[in-house]
Amino acid sequence: MQVMNSTMQMEASTPLPIKLEKSPYEVVHHLSSSNAVVVFSTTNCCMSTVAKRLLFNLGVGPTVVELDEHAAGPDIKAFLYQLAGTTRQPPIPAVFIGGKFLGGVEALMANHINGTLIPLLKEAGALWL
Repeated sequence: MQVMNSTMQMEASTPLPIKLEKSPYEVVHHLSSSNAVVVFSTTNCCMSTVAKRLLFNLGVGPTVVELDEHAAGPDIKAFLYQLAGTTRQPPIPAVFIGGKFLGGVEALMANHINGTLIPLLKEAGALWL
């Protein structure tokens, strides 16, 4: 499995190798604990685009995992459903900041609107100013 490690532009990304023999939990845990911001996304999801654009516009270069482009994507998505604790609300995009599961686009936007997103990003080392 490859994961895209993005810099300041959504188009600029470098593949990061992820071993397929790892369990979905191990993949999610490894990526979220070794990157300041991780977005588990699908390429055709408009809410995923909203989440990624917000982070990029804030100056964050999240690690983006496009689940529909990888063999382990369905298993990771199923794990994210369990992590989100619901079957009604889709877990994609799933945003991790500082190794912690923030939630989906609703949680990301709520934190942005109430002013807590920037401090979270700074604490995680995703922003320096």
